[in-house]
Amino acid sequence: MIRIGNGFDVHAFASERRLILGGVHIPHPYGLIGHSDADVLTHAICDALLGALALGDIGQFFPDDDPAYKDADSLDLLRQVYRHLEKKSATVINIDSTLALQTPKLASFIDEMRHNIASNLNCQIAQIGIKATTTERLGFVGRKEGVAAFAVALLELPDL
Repeated sequence: MIRIGNGFDVHAFASERRLILGGVHIPHPYGLIGHSDADVLTHAICDALLGALALGDIGQFFPDDDPAYKDADSLDLLRQVYRHLEKKSATVINIDSTLALQTPKLASFIDEMRHNIASNLNCQIAQIGIKATTTERLGFVGRKEGVAAFAVALLELPDL
């Protein structure tokens, strides 16, 4: 059985926060506001995986009012989501994702992000797609107020 899930996340920029995307620290004057490390890319991927399994969303598993997840490393959350895939004998076929942000430029960080996601999902880097785009200065992304991430996950599962 083949299952698809999609994910979306958005966080606002703030000073005195680190910018973490795909588990990579990106040097930038602003980071993202969030209960955890606010890694929008990893959060969107978690949602896509959970959606493909029909298990709900990241907020159900890691509530933003639970002190256990305060400043949590989102790659740790991804590993916990991966355990749900293992329980259902699900295999990642591929993940495709897009980061929408005006700045900073991410080209030199994409391969490390892909590696982080792949290694935490026990799959090959070739199965992980990550792209970055601007919004041509339109909307909150264009005004440099935050970052949005979109993800699609394709899984193979045994017949249910």
